[in-house]
Amino acid sequence: MSEDRSDDKPQDRKPPRGPRPLSDLVSDLVDPIVARKAGMTSGLLSSWPEIAGLRLQEGSRPEKLIWPPRRSENDPFDQATLVVACEGAFVLRLQHESRELIGRVNAYFGYPAVARLKIVQRPVQTVRPTRKVPVKPLTPRDRRAISEATSRIESPRLRAALERFGEAVLGRNAAERERNGG
Repeated sequence: MSEDRSDDKPQDRKPPRGPRPLSDLVSDLVDPIVARKAGMTSGLLSSWPEIAGLRLQEGSRPEKLIWPPRRSENDPFDQATLVVACEGAFVLRLQHESRELIGRVNAYFGYPAVARLKIVQRPVQTVRPTRKVPVKPLTPRDRRAISEATSRIESPRLRAALERFGEAVLGRNAAERERNGG
């Protein structure tokens, strides 16, 4: 005879055990603070690049949601104003795309939470990922191999260019092997 667990209450279920993403743990701690200070969740901040799109993500960021005060629980729901910090060149673009951005923010929330944008012009610092390829310093053996391979080239400019190319390739390959544990 099998047990019927359909009557289990949600509070009776234990949370899944095992590793959880660090972002889940941090958002559990940070969300109440962000909600109190800015009226929004860290999820909106972390999803901003997808919400704003490629044209706006680098030069803008959401700062806070301003909800109109409610006098009582019976007052009707009023939509919020989203305050967005924006850098100089992006302000015009943000103004032009404000209706579309409001639609994407509301789609993120799943209901029409935002009615207006308030643009505040100030610097927006974004951390750009480094596109530099890691290069490991060459060993004396690698340098000898490059010198031997280019020693018969008569043109000094071509030889120097090929030596630099060889150094870059060997250094990049060594860094890649080190990163992959090989």
